[in-house]
Amino acid sequence: MKATYVYCVIAAARAPRCLRAARGLPGLGPVRLLDVAEGLLVAVADAPLERYGEAAIRRALSDLDQVSRAALAHEAVVESFASQSAVLPMKLFTIFKDDARAVEHLRAGRRRIAAIVKRVAHHDEWGVRLVRDRAAGASRKSGSRRLSGAAYLMNKRTEHYGEAEALYHRLAACARLAKRRNPGRMLDAAFLVPRARAARFQAQASRESRSLARKGYRLALSGPWPPYSFMQER
Repeated sequence: MKATYVYCVIAAARAPRCLRAARGLPGLGPVRLLDVAEGLLVAVADAPLERYGEAAIRRALSDLDQVSRAALAHEAVVESFASQSAVLPMKLFTIFKDDARAVEHLRAGRRRIAAIVKRVAHHDEWGVRLVRDRAAGASRKSGSRRLSGAAYLMNKRTEHYGEAEALYHRLAACARLAKRRNPGRMLDAAFLVPRARAARFQAQASRESRSLARKGYRLALSGPWPPYSFMQER
């Protein structure tokens, strides 16, 4: 017995070849494409129920290492289609009874899918994280004027917040959409960038990184990725 595992929905003028698709999750069949509508396909694979049935999935979810490996394999397949007009990742362990049920479900949601495709087509997601470089910060602190502990911490928080906010808005000006991902960090943000502006965005991030390094900060840029952070309306 087997079911249908769904990796992602793909918007493309013509069906891409699956030869370059990543291997996928352990135990699944080869990646293949199903037609959903004109210009819209879905990447799927056969899923044996003894390994991907409801009970097996529940057991897998209790093993963080297994979930992590599955997530990486899932993302690898999604990202292998990233050069298409748009690729919409499905959640890990999205499984339907058969191909017909998977296609029926997606056709029922075509209006929502079309809205997402319109928003993210020909765009990629880039991630930016800003952290304090502790070594540089210690050097700057040793040469600074001493303040009381509470006053010093308040001053630093205000300074960090201001730098992070300014960086976020400068990079957002180079993107179509921007979203903060982790409010607990100084800055952890995703930017939806038109592919035609990718070089400009990278150049801006590089300039920001050099400038912030002189102030004791470290900027990490990652991407391009499928638009994981922009699948939902803001």
